[in-house]
Amino acid sequence: MALSRSLIHLSDQLASLLSEKLWLQVVIGMVLGIGAGILIGPSTDLVPQRISIVIANWVALPGQLFLLAIQFVVIPLVVASVIRGICAGQGTGDLGRLGGWTVTFFLLTTIMAVLIGVTIAHFIEPGSFIDGVAMQLAFADAQPVASKSANIPGVAEFPGVITSLFPRDPLASFVSGNMLQIVITATIFGIALLSMPAEQSKPLMDLLASLQSVCMVIVKWVLRFAPLAVFGLLAEITARVGITTLIGTGVYVLVAIGGLALLFLIYLLIGWVASGLSPVQFVGHTREVLLLAFSTSSSAAVMPVTLSVVEDKLAVPTFIARFVIPLGTTINMGGTAIYQGIATIFLAQVFDVDIGAAGMLLIVVMATGAAIGSPGTPGVGIVILATILTSVGIPAAGIAIIIGVDRPLDMLRTVVNVTGDMVACLVMLRIVRPQATSSPDATGPDQVFR
Repeated sequence: MALSRSLIHLSDQLASLLSEKLWLQVVIGMVLGIGAGILIGPSTDLVPQRISIVIANWVALPGQLFLLAIQFVVIPLVVASVIRGICAGQGTGDLGRLGGWTVTFFLLTTIMAVLIGVTIAHFIEPGSFIDGVAMQLAFADAQPVASKSANIPGVAEFPGVITSLFPRDPLASFVSGNMLQIVITATIFGIALLSMPAEQSKPLMDLLASLQSVCMVIVKWVLRFAPLAVFGLLAEITARVGITTLIGTGVYVLVAIGGLALLFLIYLLIGWVASGLSPVQFVGHTREVLLLAFSTSSSAAVMPVTLSVVEDKLAVPTFIARFVIPLGTTINMGGTAIYQGIATIFLAQVFDVDIGAAGMLLIVVMATGAAIGSPGTPGVGIVILATILTSVGIPAAGIAIIIGVDRPLDMLRTVVNVTGDMVACLVMLRIVRPQATSSPDATGPDQVFR
């Protein structure tokens, strides 16, 4: 009887723990999903491949619906958050300073990420661990494409590139889903509302506040199904990729993971210096966002949760959080940049392509620009990589070597991207609002986590 009561008590405690901690439910979903994927995947041969694919597709259905449901509210939430975030500032001077420093931070960290990736891959040489001769024979028909095919804009084309960034029709931008144009449109409206008398802007501001609240209610509903979604997504990935594929390109995977881990650590150190928030505290208070980013491979999909955590747990003011996070989701892709640098050098070594100093510089420039312009959706990094490869004379078909392990790496680089967005908020809090952390009455990170 005593043992029975003890087991019942333990079961009740576990149920209570799971009901209160979403991150723990997500972790359990991840572990079970990977285990289920291995069982039905090609590694064990317990299930025929045709049936395995069918099972994987059905198991992944809750995860796909989860992503669609989150993406359903992303655009209205971005518009409402950016406009209300701008209007929460003290004036257009505040906004100009915030925007300038934010873009500078994202640009510098992205360039740093590419340089780290290129340097690590150059010295470790992961491509030397693969039979390059066999690969070159296998891809003999895949001729390198000349650099000009990458359509790199010249000096004469840059004015057209700049004008294409600005939306011609706000509604068309919302329908197209172009996040950069949506952020620019919302910023223009926010600045205009900030310049208007309060009595004239109040009706639209109230409407945006209601829209934002509705979006957050939907997000709260959807997050209840996050563990099930995570289970399905990871089961599908593991079933399709299998363990043997991961082992085949093991050195490349380890180098990519090492580079992403180094950039993740650098972000944590930057956040520590900017806010006094230690890496352990930062990870502890943002674990839900990091786990969901890892599971969904989409910084855009987890943006509502990122906003909530940054404002509530990192105590970043609304004015900063609602401007930096949507903008970072659009242009801050440090994890993607470091991956593209490593993958390009890796494939250059496999195909014995001498890139040279000029090629290295081209990789840095293209990877930086491509990462900044890439949407925060799963799998987009591999598409951008093809353009970079052709620009330096590497067969784009060589992507087939690494595409099998791209999704797990995509999950990791999404974690790094989202971490960069949150750290950027802490840095902007220190730069744009220094009085928020130095005042005795402030509620910044130092005060919240004591």
